Amino acid sequence: MNQVFAAINSVTKPIHDIYIKAFNANKYAAGIGFSSLITLALFFIMVILIALGDSGLKEDTSVKLADVVMPERQIDTFLTEVDKPEKPEEQPEDIAQPELDLQPLTGLDVSVAKPKANFKTGGSFFRDGEYIPLFKVIPIYPRRAQERGTMGYALVEFTITETGSVEDANTIEGYCSNTNPSDPAAVFRPCTMFNSASARAALKLKYKPKIVDGRAVPVSGVLHRFTYILDEE
Repeated sequence: MNQVFAAINSVTKPIHDIYIKAFNANKYAAGIGFSSLITLALFFIMVILIALGDSGLKEDTSVKLADVVMPERQIDTFLTEVDKPEKPEEQPEDIAQPELDLQPLTGLDVSVAKPKANFKTGGSFFRDGEYIPLFKVIPIYPRRAQERGTMGYALVEFTITETGSVEDANTIEGYCSNTNPSDPAAVFRPCTMFNSASARAALKLKYKPKIVDGRAVPVSGVLHRFTYILDEE
């Protein structure tokens, strides 16, 4: 190691001595000259490094693919020929109608008598008539009567309004029986077991109202009988 320092010292010592003498003579000229030498030395060092670097690069041995170019093609469109429809057959000529020799009838009166219109003033499009029942309701059988096996009927009185609905329903009488009320031999006894169910069912009845002079009028005092019969099992 001492030999290396001795060799460097032997090289740089003459340069150092020259620089000292030049600096003592003229420091500006010594500075310019010394900096020029350093710049020139650095330039040569860079050239040497670049040359060494280029020589160390490896050659590119990769294979380049050629550009693929698709050839131009002309696409032909094949169209199937469509047969033209045949011309329709000529229509036959109109068949000549037979000539009829129509002679007027003599001695016969073929005229039709015109009906005479007989209009009366007043009235309406609605025909006069009595009320007609449109919708009947089956009343709900009272549970107490069903459990006891009691049958019977109730008579309800109500009013039919101008619209055909029912109002002021009131049960006026009710009778119970242990047998079918339709049986002539059935024995009835007065009871109120069917009164409420009959009155509720009467309010659901629908009628075509009574028409008088083309106008609907209410009808009061209408009677309706609801019969209660149990199915015999």
